[in-house]
Amino acid sequence: MRIAVSVAEKEKARGAESPYFQALLAAGATGKEIDLVSVADAARVRAEDYDGVLFAGGEDVDPSFYGEARQHDSVHDHRPRDEFEFSLLDGALARRAPILGICRGVQMINVKFGGTLYQDMNEDAAPQFEHRQTDLGKSRQEATHSVLVTDPESSLGAIVQGACRVNSLHHQAVKRLGRGLKVTAHSEDGFVEAVESAEEYPFLMAVQWHPEEMVNTSTEQREIFVRFVTKCREAQE
Repeated sequence: MRIAVSVAEKEKARGAESPYFQALLAAGATGKEIDLVSVADAARVRAEDYDGVLFAGGEDVDPSFYGEARQHDSVHDHRPRDEFEFSLLDGALARRAPILGICRGVQMINVKFGGTLYQDMNEDAAPQFEHRQTDLGKSRQEATHSVLVTDPESSLGAIVQGACRVNSLHHQAVKRLGRGLKVTAHSEDGFVEAVESAEEYPFLMAVQWHPEEMVNTSTEQREIFVRFVTKCREAQE
């Protein structure tokens, strides 16, 4: 089994210390089965070489991909990474490989499916609390708000019974849902927190929070990675 984990360049430099790497180890993958990749690897990385792909957090998606100009100084995009990940996602979807998206990952997937984003939640919407908890001095591992599961029949619904506590490290969010996706969870103040494929697909789950930061303190968050790794092993077979 081989899993590609698409990350920002600085995250790739952390190697085995990356929380994404560690979360997959905690879920039963071995170090040799995990490949941290970035846009710098575009020439060598092909979706068909992997049994699953995890799209991690990082820079904002270029608003031009969802038909908008950059509206706020807080938007920090990286178009080369967008192009690399859109291509990797296309390849993974074509071979029906398991897909897991985290934070930027859910936003990128939503845009690829034709959806849009709030470029800055505080400017474009009316959140009831700060969704980037580090701005409040809280650690990345701390659970700060609840996520409410809206589809108990979903893959997330099989893991989380009703609601769970999560961390929150984002300033953008899903606005208009992409075609072929379904919402499976909302935040307490009504923002999309998780999506999955609305069609029959082996495994496509994307969440707005960072479960990799909570695998050591939450069985539910670790189970997200366990399900993903299990589906990747099934794809290998």
